[in-house]
Formats: sequence, structure tokens, C-alpha cells
Amino acid sequence: MKGYVQVYTGNGKGKTTASLGLALRAVGAGLKVYIVQFLKKGDYSEIKGLSTFENITIEQYGMGKFVRGNPSVEDKAAGSLGYQKLCDLLKNNEHDMVIVEEGNVAVMCGLISEDELLALIDMKPPNVELVITGRGALPSVMDRADLVTEMKEIKHYYKQGVMARVGIEK
Repeated sequence: MKGYVQVYTGNGKGKTTASLGLALRAVGAGLKVYIVQFLKKGDYSEIKGLSTFENITIEQYGMGKFVRGNPSVEDKAAGSLGYQKLCDLLKNNEHDMVIVEEGNVAVMCGLISEDELLALIDMKPPNVELVITGRGALPSVMDRADLVTEMKEIKHYYKQGVMARVGIEK
């Protein structure tokens, strides 16, 4: 089966949800999925849920906080490790789907470069589905993708003071 490059971006809710839905569908079809989450660290509900599936692996490469301005040495080190993991995954070609969760944000924050994200697309084996999420996808990334979906916020209860809820947003 031919694999494509999918990008989920925009300011609206649903980018991670879309990628996790793809992962669930892939596992249901007997495919192997690897998810690398940039910037995240912690016990998110998706980690618990996905750990029940033997064909999904998820790893976090972040410090668990927002990166504003210049990233710290620790933030950059975590980003570098995540990038190296992705390179190894694509070179080893042992997974049918590789998800780069918050990959666009990792570029925006300076954890990895635009060229590095583009290099992941270049090194993708023909059979691997590569999914990149995160707001702020660069035009160069969107141009190279086969599918781009922009999540547009119309209305969000966050603006009414509703914080992220376990099982829904985290």
C-alpha cells in the first residue's frame, strides 16, 4: 500500500484527535503505528488508552510546558531526541504509520528546523503514512503534503473559561 503525507494544522481543536483517530483505524486494520509527541510530557489520557494496543507505540519528547521565546537547552535537547527517533523510525521502515504530533509547533518554537521537518518527508519510505500535526504549518510543508486539513475555530468553550478536561482535551 502506498503511504502519503498528511498535515493537520490550524487554530481549531481537533488536530491531535484526527491523528489519534487515524492511529486507531490503522491498528484496527492490523497496521503498526508509532507516535512521537513533541513538547508534551505527562500522563495524557491518550497515552493510557493507546497503551492498551500492542501495535501502537507513543513516546513524548518535551518538557511538558509551553515554549515561549527562546527554547531552553532542555527543550532543544528533547526536540533533538524526538527528531532523531523519527529519523530512525523512517530509516528502519518497521511501522506503517508514523505520526509527528506537534511537529509544526516544534518548528515554530525552534526545537527542530523547517529543513529537518522537510527532510522527514523526504526520507519517508513509499509505504509509510506520515502524519504531521500542529498549528502553524509552513507553506513549504503544506506544499509537500498530499493532504492538508486546516482546523478553523468558529467557537470554543475555552473562551468562556472552560479549562482542558480529562478525557476530552487531555
